[in-house]
Amino acid sequence: MSLTPYIHAMGRGPGRARNLDAAEAEAAMRLILSGAADAHAIGALLMLMRYRGETPEEIAGFTRAARAALPALPQVDLDWPSYAAGRSRGLPWFLLAARLVAQSGARVLIHGWNSHQSDRADVRSALALAGIARAESIDAAGRALDRDGIAYLPLECFAPRLLDLLHLRKVLGLRSCINTVCRMLNPAGAQAAVQGVFHPPYLGLQQASGAVLGQPRLCILKGGGGEFERNPSKPVSLHRLTDGRPDETRLAPIIPEAQRLSDLPYPPQALADLWSGRLHDPFAQAIVTGTAQAALLALASGDDAETLWTMRPESLAA
Repeated sequence: MSLTPYIHAMGRGPGRARNLDAAEAEAAMRLILSGAADAHAIGALLMLMRYRGETPEEIAGFTRAARAALPALPQVDLDWPSYAAGRSRGLPWFLLAARLVAQSGARVLIHGWNSHQSDRADVRSALALAGIARAESIDAAGRALDRDGIAYLPLECFAPRLLDLLHLRKVLGLRSCINTVCRMLNPAGAQAAVQGVFHPPYLGLQQASGAVLGQPRLCILKGGGGEFERNPSKPVSLHRLTDGRPDETRLAPIIPEAQRLSDLPYPPQALADLWSGRLHDPFAQAIVTGTAQAALLALASGDDAETLWTMRPESLAA
């Protein structure tokens, strides 16, 4: 078996080429993950999909195959992928938002791989400042979840073959649909998930892909650098799935003065300082609580992010 039939279907030329259906996409991804597919054919297929534009069925098929190849992960309530490049963003304030959601009693799994990030935007180096343990194995993630209610699990610790596919960007020079698949992956099978996008067309694509996959609750927003992080000085549209049904929720600005997320001048230590109260910045605080409130909507939680912020413990330990 080879990828030739799928490449042929997508690349036959004007009027004859077509996208893959979900079953074809799942079969193609199974072949890719098995290691039996030719490297040149993998690149050709991924670039044809990029050129034509991925469909929800293709993303869902790829995601199903990727999920079938995963090891068992601990049970969690909220899936929080982090795969943005972060070249245009500031500090990863969303980490504090995820920590705040975990304070509500929800078990939150952040998983990811982040490339091309500036020192300030680097997610992995900021984890300890946000009180989030970086797990180096699935077992370590389970222990962190039991202890803290939250953990960060790097992609290479549970899906190294997907990381290999992400690295093809260095060869192809372009992003592929694997970035979207990783966002849709939900490796622990959480009933609720949040996702960020950088390019607005992916809002609808990921929402529709989630519906094909049968994801019960999902909340997607155009966030800082492509992460799930809202700018509180702008209105935001949340593309959601509620009991599997597409929905859209529009939120008004929290802060009246327009400001960019990357404008905040702080070093990474500001994450810990904001949480402890040593730093007082209404805009930064609104990023955290506004992002957390959107995640609580995904969970269908009745908790209020501002109340959780007021009740937070002063220290962060990971």
